[in-house]
Amino acid sequence: MRTLEVFNQISLDGYFTDDKRDMSWAHKHDPEWASFASENASGGGTLVFGRVTYEMMAGYWPTPQAFKAAPVVAEQMGNLPKIVFSRTLRKPNWKNTTVINDNIVGAMRKLKSEPGPDLVIMGSGTVVAQFADAGLIDAYQIVVIPVVIGRGRTLFENVKDRIGLNLEKTRAFTNGNVVLWYRRA
Repeated sequence: MRTLEVFNQISLDGYFTDDKRDMSWAHKHDPEWASFASENASGGGTLVFGRVTYEMMAGYWPTPQAFKAAPVVAEQMGNLPKIVFSRTLRKPNWKNTTVINDNIVGAMRKLKSEPGPDLVIMGSGTVVAQFADAGLIDAYQIVVIPVVIGRGRTLFENVKDRIGLNLEKTRAFTNGNVVLWYRRA
């Protein structure tokens, strides 16, 4: 059975995007963080997105700018299989992408039961909340960015029931980012 994991960045006050959907505050790059991002990207798997995050990623990672800034990550992002959950997107514009338009919880249950690489949700707060609420997420890799943004969207908006998690490990970076690895209890 495949696992479903989340990789997401949040502000110190718990938002994954500000109230204008801006995430520029989440990009604190330095050599140590770049090395971690490259190592993390080489882990493989199938990438999972909601439409908004997919369009943001597809607008950046296949570009010459991305290949110059983070060549290993850009190559991995392009080569890995990608699944986009969207009611409106019909034709993806990034290679190795499959679109699922309806019954996303049922579709994810089916994907998890099939053989194949593990699944990793990147960003995509609405998708994270729906899958978390349905008990489908096995693990979370949350990056806490040392910034307070005051208001925005939380990663778990509209989750109805408490979700118990066990902390597996942590790692602090010199740029102030802290990564927390959790597994569902």
